[in-house]
Amino acid sequence: MDIFITGTSGLLGGELLVNLSKRDDISHIYCLIRAKNHENALERIEKVFKLHSDNFDKEKIVPVIGDLTNPDLTNQLIENKSLSNINLVLHSAANTSFSRLNDSLVQQVNVEGLRSVLAWSNSLKKLETFAYIGTATICGGNIKNRVVLEDESPNPEAKHLVKYTYTKMMGELLLKEYLPPEKILILRPSIIMGDSRPWIPRSPVILWTLATVNLLRLLPLNQKSLLDIIPVDYATNAIIELLFAKRHYSLYHISSGVNSVSTASQITDTLGSFYNNRPPFKFIESSMLLQMKKYAKNILLANEELFNYPEYISYWKQAFGDNTRMRIIFSALEPYIRFIELSQIFDNSRLMEDSQLGFSPPAYEYIKKSIQYLEKIDVFEGALDP
Repeated sequence: MDIFITGTSGLLGGELLVNLSKRDDISHIYCLIRAKNHENALERIEKVFKLHSDNFDKEKIVPVIGDLTNPDLTNQLIENKSLSNINLVLHSAANTSFSRLNDSLVQQVNVEGLRSVLAWSNSLKKLETFAYIGTATICGGNIKNRVVLEDESPNPEAKHLVKYTYTKMMGELLLKEYLPPEKILILRPSIIMGDSRPWIPRSPVILWTLATVNLLRLLPLNQKSLLDIIPVDYATNAIIELLFAKRHYSLYHISSGVNSVSTASQITDTLGSFYNNRPPFKFIESSMLLQMKKYAKNILLANEELFNYPEYISYWKQAFGDNTRMRIIFSALEPYIRFIELSQIFDNSRLMEDSQLGFSPPAYEYIKKSIQYLEKIDVFEGALDP
């Protein structure tokens, strides 16, 4: 079997590449990667394998230089005759930014880039499956406090909190324009955070929200909010198992589901047990985020409720330094807080039916293995590119 995969320099794509490379039933893995030349492309891919000392087989792993933002990408792929025998396309690349400043790029990569790959894939005579890595959060912000089923999305009427989820929904709709239903496989992870293995994560961004919450301590959200969070290794194993399983469906949530869901307070309890030299976690109304942002801009009135928490305000001055940093961090955190407040759980009964994987470990348990890496995360730097 020959595979074409996108997004291999990213968090999930890197894990997928390394794990797929260990399978004997795969002859070649062609990796779409941005690079100046072939040598640079090999260096970027080799870096993925070097992180955890995995074997890099240069005969099996083949770089394909290309960019999802290039409008001529379809023609480039068609002209590459080495790709004519591809059996499986695994599209895991995406721009995951929540920042409105990046909306144009998010649209370009997640929709137009996908369109280019689909147009090429439609020309492949031996294509058996086009696997699209989506996100369970495309259900939108108008579903709250309940279990979400796969077939509720994509819903063009859904209200989206960020451009990212909108483009991932549009991506699913695009699939049907280019490929027959029997060749489409949609895999939707829920929120991927951390790794259940005690080792260096491929990207510190995966822990940015956790590190920021841990630093903030005064949290404008409901402590009972349910968080459907899974580790990247669980998402990877689930995707690969479903790729090669005898499937009964063409669409799957890869999620914690009701069995492994965590509450916000369970996660902060875990963090608090490791970081007891900071003020205790305290949950306040989500509407208080506006006051926090005003405080960071020095425009909060003296009689506002936020001043009832002087311990935290004093702590912020020490933790964040100046108000400019605080303002940037509060703004970057806002969409994540809005997602948390939705309290969505994604049904994973299809995954349980068609895999032998079992349930994901709950986030409040497995994040203990990532605690040591939180101190290495520059939350300010992460806030500049959320």
